[in-house]
Amino acid sequence: MPFKKNQIVTLQIESLSNDGSGVAHQDGQAVFVPLTAPGDVTEVRIVKPMKTYAFGRVEKLITAGPNRIQQDCPVAGPCGGCGLRHISYQAECAAKTQFVRDAFARLGKLDVPVLDVLAAPAVDRYRNKVQLPVGTDENGHIVTGFFAGRSHRIVACSDCKLQPAWMNQLAARTCELLEENGITAYNEETHTGRVRHLYMRQGWHSGQRLLCFVVNGNGLPNEAEICAILQKEFDLTTILINRNSERTNVILGRKTRTAAGPGTIEDTLAGVPLHMGVHEFYQVNTPAAEVLYAKARAYAGLKPDDFLLDLYCGMGTIGLSMLPDCQRLVGVEVVPQAVEGAKETAARLRLGAEKADFRCQDAGAAAAQLAAEGASPDVIVVDPPRKGCDEATLTAIAEMAPRTVVMVSCNAATAARDTRWLAEHGYKAVEVQPVDLFPRTRHVETVVLLSKGEVDSKKIRVEFSLEDMDMSEFQDGATYPQIKEYVLEHTGLKVSNLYISQIKRKCGIGVGKNYNLPKSEDSRQPQCPQEKEKAIREAFKYFGMI
Repeated sequence: MPFKKNQIVTLQIESLSNDGSGVAHQDGQAVFVPLTAPGDVTEVRIVKPMKTYAFGRVEKLITAGPNRIQQDCPVAGPCGGCGLRHISYQAECAAKTQFVRDAFARLGKLDVPVLDVLAAPAVDRYRNKVQLPVGTDENGHIVTGFFAGRSHRIVACSDCKLQPAWMNQLAARTCELLEENGITAYNEETHTGRVRHLYMRQGWHSGQRLLCFVVNGNGLPNEAEICAILQKEFDLTTILINRNSERTNVILGRKTRTAAGPGTIEDTLAGVPLHMGVHEFYQVNTPAAEVLYAKARAYAGLKPDDFLLDLYCGMGTIGLSMLPDCQRLVGVEVVPQAVEGAKETAARLRLGAEKADFRCQDAGAAAAQLAAEGASPDVIVVDPPRKGCDEATLTAIAEMAPRTVVMVSCNAATAARDTRWLAEHGYKAVEVQPVDLFPRTRHVETVVLLSKGEVDSKKIRVEFSLEDMDMSEFQDGATYPQIKEYVLEHTGLKVSNLYISQIKRKCGIGVGKNYNLPKSEDSRQPQCPQEKEKAIREAFKYFGMI
């Protein structure tokens, strides 16, 4: 019998889903309850009943499970960032190991050893970057914080446990200076107000500090004075002004200028020296990232004469950290600023293009071009975004036939999907190592080792599509109803499951077979209008799906 909205039920939490919610069952239906732990007995209010499952929230904790701990952050619930702060770190590591095992066994249908997660060196204060939205509280004061789950309502947070104390103190002091100078916070609804976000970054090993104001306009009133005060009080290496005057959920605009200092900060990652501004991708947990890179390097098993191809290379850190083990590196990345950063790093290391060559191209297009040119990399490393590799990239990898593929992924579901694809095309999944880069959150990084099997992938043909696999159970992002709700709220447009699935395919996001697909090739389907496609893509960006 389906649940009813606002119905109160008593449930015992059995396990955690891959989004960190507790899972309970009653009358054959699953109920997903955030901020619960296995073993909890709770009174739960049903807030969203569906046909075969429901979402609930805790009304009363009757009995605490054995791994539940007292939360040490007053806004962990409404903020939603620390989805696992209510359980012990040991239990969190066990849960993340299980998330990855479930993905590879149930989604990837792969019999591959998944090792226990490698714990992070530090559980708190580990982030080297934060982007804080700026808003106004009920008393008219400027505040920073984080967006509540599935919304753009700012939850004010004066002391986030995940970021260094100086970042919290700098945010508070900046809000004071903005108010003193009559500078307003940005209002999304009216597209008025000046300061949209504060972006802070730290060189973990160097200690250098960066602050960037993201503003709706050209700059700040009394900008020089404000920057001078903050630079002196917080020992800031550089201060930037980023202009973003668009009606968009994207945080950074295209133009950034330097208000103080050299415009970048320096740091090292796995021994690779780096210069960073705000546009470059950089792992947010430096010590844990070095654990991850060491595992990827060990899996690569490079030899002195090897050619290494690094796809989705970012600033080139993974490939450059492995370069001492091989003869030649080619890195591919689509973000121009990241490629320039990689080239500058190679130049500082006095590496010519014959030793380290970085190219600004789409990974799929570059891999296909290299395959067509007959390139023969011995090892390929891929570190794709959350949506995983596109089929063009996977096809090119199979055609180049390296002896080893090392896949680094922030999404176990798409990693399992892509590993299965390669397993169907001549590769053997040897081992999977989860690494915890994001303690107290539901996210977990994964490193996969694949080895060239005995079957030559160039001599077989396997009919397989990335769309053949139902991603709904492992979806990191949003359900179809959540996407519809977001689009309606922000644009007033109503979109169908069919339109959402069409745009998912365009974006390379996995889609199951049950979302209004045609029953025959002759069936005619309405195509998603351009304005609705734009709205759906904005929703995908908001939910972190692209």
